[in-house]
Amino acid sequence: MKEQSKAAWQGRLTPEQYHVCWEKGTERPFSGALLHNRAKGIYQCACCGAALFDSDAKFDAGCGWPSFDEARPGAIVRQLDRSHGMVRTEILCAHCGAHLGHLFDDGPTPSGLRYCVNSVAMSFEAEVNESSGA
Repeated sequence: MKEQSKAAWQGRLTPEQYHVCWEKGTERPFSGALLHNRAKGIYQCACCGAALFDSDAKFDAGCGWPSFDEARPGAIVRQLDRSHGMVRTEILCAHCGAHLGHLFDDGPTPSGLRYCVNSVAMSFEAEVNESSGA
């Protein structure tokens, strides 16, 4: 994807999306629109539309942000984050570089992972139900 300027991203995103995705901010816990989403489908990067997580990988971690136990292959880049006096693993969209959230090794599923993602950093594409109703 062609790199966009600050002004271009600000023109495409809400102020909160821009702050989270490009200034490495965090939305307030329990405030995100996708936190309680249980629909089947694909979670995508809010900035570029790249597919990040399948709904089957989502679980309720009780932390206040959508959590997933695995990402789609090649969707996420991991980066060391030493901000705020902590050492964490930041997760970025592999396609456009947007900040999504952080990865922790305290997940309850067999992967042991918890991708903790800001709702505003994602969009959701619901699965199309192809039933042949007659």
